[in-house]
Amino acid sequence: MEGRRQVQAAAAAARGGSAAGRRRGGARRLRGRGSRSLLTAPASDRQPPKLFQYPKMVHHKPDEATADETSISTLPPSYNPSQAPPVYKVGYPPQKNLTTEFTNTLRETFFHDNPLRQYKGQSGSTMFKMGLQFLFPVFDWIRTYNLSKFKGDLIAGLTIASLCIPQDIGYSKLAYLDPQYGLYSSFVPPLIYAAMGSSRDIAIGPVAVVSLLLGSLLQNEVDHEKNKEEYLRLAFTATFFAGITQAALGFLRLGFLIEFLSHAAIVGFMGGAAITIALQQLKYVLGIRNFTKETDIVSVMESVWGSVHHGWNWQTVVIGFSFLAFLLLAKYIGKKNKKYFWVPAIAPITSVILATLFVYLFRADKQGVQIVNNIQKGINPSSVHKIFFTGPFVIKGFKIGVVCGMIGLTEAVAIGRTFAAVKDYQLDGNKEMVALGTMNIVGSMTSCYIATGSFSRSAVNFMAGCRTPVSNVVMSMVVLLTLLVITPLFKYTPNAILGSIIISAVIGLVDYEAAILIWKVDKMDFIACMGAFFGVVFKSVEIGLLIAVSISFAKILLQVTRPRTALLGNLPGTTIYRNTDQYPDAMHVPGMVIVRVDSAIYFSNSNYIRERILRWLTDQEEKVKAEGLPKINFLIVEMSPVIDIDTSGIHALEDLHKNLQKRGIQLLLSNPGSAVIEKLHSSKLTEHIGSNHIFLTVADAVRFCTSKSMEEP
Repeated sequence: MEGRRQVQAAAAAARGGSAAGRRRGGARRLRGRGSRSLLTAPASDRQPPKLFQYPKMVHHKPDEATADETSISTLPPSYNPSQAPPVYKVGYPPQKNLTTEFTNTLRETFFHDNPLRQYKGQSGSTMFKMGLQFLFPVFDWIRTYNLSKFKGDLIAGLTIASLCIPQDIGYSKLAYLDPQYGLYSSFVPPLIYAAMGSSRDIAIGPVAVVSLLLGSLLQNEVDHEKNKEEYLRLAFTATFFAGITQAALGFLRLGFLIEFLSHAAIVGFMGGAAITIALQQLKYVLGIRNFTKETDIVSVMESVWGSVHHGWNWQTVVIGFSFLAFLLLAKYIGKKNKKYFWVPAIAPITSVILATLFVYLFRADKQGVQIVNNIQKGINPSSVHKIFFTGPFVIKGFKIGVVCGMIGLTEAVAIGRTFAAVKDYQLDGNKEMVALGTMNIVGSMTSCYIATGSFSRSAVNFMAGCRTPVSNVVMSMVVLLTLLVITPLFKYTPNAILGSIIISAVIGLVDYEAAILIWKVDKMDFIACMGAFFGVVFKSVEIGLLIAVSISFAKILLQVTRPRTALLGNLPGTTIYRNTDQYPDAMHVPGMVIVRVDSAIYFSNSNYIRERILRWLTDQEEKVKAEGLPKINFLIVEMSPVIDIDTSGIHALEDLHKNLQKRGIQLLLSNPGSAVIEKLHSSKLTEHIGSNHIFLTVADAVRFCTSKSMEEP
């Protein structure tokens, strides 16, 4: 008797809540162009019990909200509880042939932004000009360029040039290359990017992480001391294939591939690489001559402490740590007050000048202080003949180039998007890839190694007031002047000051605040972050990168194979059905179990979803039996989040339906999407389940189940 009262109460709640939403929002007919079943279902299909009387359609103003299962409603005093709103059936999308479906899928995958829409209706000459502007954005923004913009670009270009010159010399050492190659890489590539790039703020040149990764991978193949020429040729070959990889990703619109390296993995990888880079600089800051070639923290610290009594040079230590303190102080001043952004920008070149002058005046090089010595004077020589196009080194160069190119691409696109969001303009990711790839291809032929966007220089470029990529041109011209005139002045520059500059530059890559936030938001992401971090610090850059990629893919597989499901309950006084864990006030409806699947149903998770739904059902049956509540006769599966389903998923639903039939339980589906209902219909599963058991909302399904329960004796 008590169970029957609960069923009647549920029926009244379902009618009242739905009717209240009906009076507040009005009923709107669902129509679709080319749809077969979007109209209100005929009475013969609905077969309502005599208890229900459906009211006539009432049309409201278009701006009034339509009642749906998200409406929170209260019963008006004049409402007649015997009335119920009309029930709408799930619509079937128009049939598509194979060609149309394949074309739509291809377009959404590679051309979702419809890049050719601007060319429609244009003449041939106009299309040619537009195509030229697409490949070379310089032809677009140069038309509105003026003296005011040039002033901003000039100041920004001079500022980042003062920062990049000492960094380039130091970063080339990370790649085990002579100093001039770092300067070469800040001369030609920025000019190419200025013509082809779409970011106004990125500063182009060598970066610490890519330099370290390139040097580490090259050193595994060729010893940079014993086979210097082959090492250099392999570096140019890797740069060439890095450019090919980047440009190909842009032309083929495959930029989404770099998204598989998650933000958390990048944070951990960058942080680990920063620690590794800083540790590598101890040999310069402490003046150690015999230093390990390994990059892991254990080997480095053994090398450092093993030479403490005989390998450290006190003059070098004084120079290194005093200027490191100066650089960190300058960075602190710039961070504390944004208007002093120029202080940390000019601090590196100031440190180089002062340290070089100190060594020259006191001839500290005679007392064991290691210096840069001669930097080759002149502009970039051609290196086309040095690239390996045949032989065993081609494959090695290709592998190294792909890895370094992807990392450089990830960093540059992330930097570009960050500053584009701040300045509120659009950045075309595929166009950026083409620009970065082209500049590295040209760079490999002009004695450059892999260049990309530098975060520290881009930040300075942004704060210095850059307006267009001309700031890169200004920086490039300063580097050209340095190569032609100033390089002999770097002869007495101590390696210690370069090490200090690199340490101060990479400290910012250790983003502990982001790691803390990742821990708070997603523990699995934190595992990926820490896995990448410890892999780099305790093993190698390659292992850390491999761990980062592996954990990122593992997370995707875990989410695909073990999607979330939720048990739904009714929020009292409404037609809303929500997760009972998230909303403790949500009440279970007597005689039925409502489950929501929060994922597409594919071969990888279909068995798990079926078993998880049955486990929900079993748990609820045991609970009902223990509490003496009405037997469960209905299972409602809410399919709104199910964006797609494959044949394995359809078989899983079919098996679920057969299992439920043996237990005397009816399966009902709620709100399957267009792709899902189309496949269910094509597989005839809708006939097995019954078209009258597929509903537009959970509220409709509950109302149907409640009316069926009321009919039972």
